[in-house]
Amino acid sequence: MKPVASTPCAIADAAEALERGQLVAFPTETVYGLGADAENPKAVANIYAAKGRPSNHPVIVHVAPGADISYWAKDIPAEAHQLIAAFWPGPLTLILKRADHIPDAVSGGQDTVGIRCPSHPVAQELLRAFKGGKGGVAAPSANKFGHVSPTMAAHVEEEFEQEIQPGGLIASILDGGQSDVGIESTIVDLSRLATHGPVLLRPGHITVAQMAAVLGVTPAAPDAAAPRASGTLDAHYAPHTPVILVEAAELDDTVNRLHTKNKKLALMSYQAHPAIQAEAWRHLPADPAGYAHDLYAGLRELDHANADLILVEALPQDKDWQGVNDRLRRAAFDSRDVLQGMLG
Repeated sequence: MKPVASTPCAIADAAEALERGQLVAFPTETVYGLGADAENPKAVANIYAAKGRPSNHPVIVHVAPGADISYWAKDIPAEAHQLIAAFWPGPLTLILKRADHIPDAVSGGQDTVGIRCPSHPVAQELLRAFKGGKGGVAAPSANKFGHVSPTMAAHVEEEFEQEIQPGGLIASILDGGQSDVGIESTIVDLSRLATHGPVLLRPGHITVAQMAAVLGVTPAAPDAAAPRASGTLDAHYAPHTPVILVEAAELDDTVNRLHTKNKKLALMSYQAHPAIQAEAWRHLPADPAGYAHDLYAGLRELDHANADLILVEALPQDKDWQGVNDRLRRAAFDSRDVLQGMLG
């Protein structure tokens, strides 16, 4: 199966496939999602099967603009409505208390549910077509669990070679071009306001400062008792090639030392380093939004470079870079000792 252009006919077919309990990959402004009917536990289980995702790792329910979130959640605080008015449709997920009739398959067995309304026009058309706009589509990123998220339809096709064969779990891939944002949504927990206030579970395009301006309080860092949320495991978003974060001041020396060990290197940077030689090099924009837009496509490109390592120039640590720093830290988590091992 090849990705299909997101024509009205293709979107209608995809909505019908969702109602039959099949999976559909579709674009959002953040990354491509792998969707199923959020009220069909068997269909949601097929997402987990296709991705190889642990069953206790929750997914996010995507709803159409203007959807009644009281169908999905209970005890909805005023702060949720404030954030919805400010940022929906858009890349912000709210964690709320799950309504009693919503299957716990979408929440990894927790009493909470993650909800967002995407801004991508294809996602909105699909959500309006599905159950007349009153359904919800459970959709984590359309990639194997822990791998680099897809920001183009071709990435989804690459990830799921078996699942898109005739009779496979995935019925269609809707092509909506490259995702505008490029990293997953910001996730904020509003399910424990009385005791913890709003809590940032995953940074993203919507920043802490933007939410604080709406709420009048800065979301806190996650605590040990916070609900589990998508994309928050220590190791995540990783290509097959080990990713190593290197400070800019140490990059030249690190490359030279690795070359003496005959290592093949791929490099991702946002600054110029004219003295460095690498087998493959991806230069990303020097602003947070531009970097996020290109990050996953860049990692996928360098993952095909047959390198021993992907060296990534460490980014500024200010709050504007929090989202991409979070993704790179998790992508590099399992590779922390690889560099020292190669250098001896």
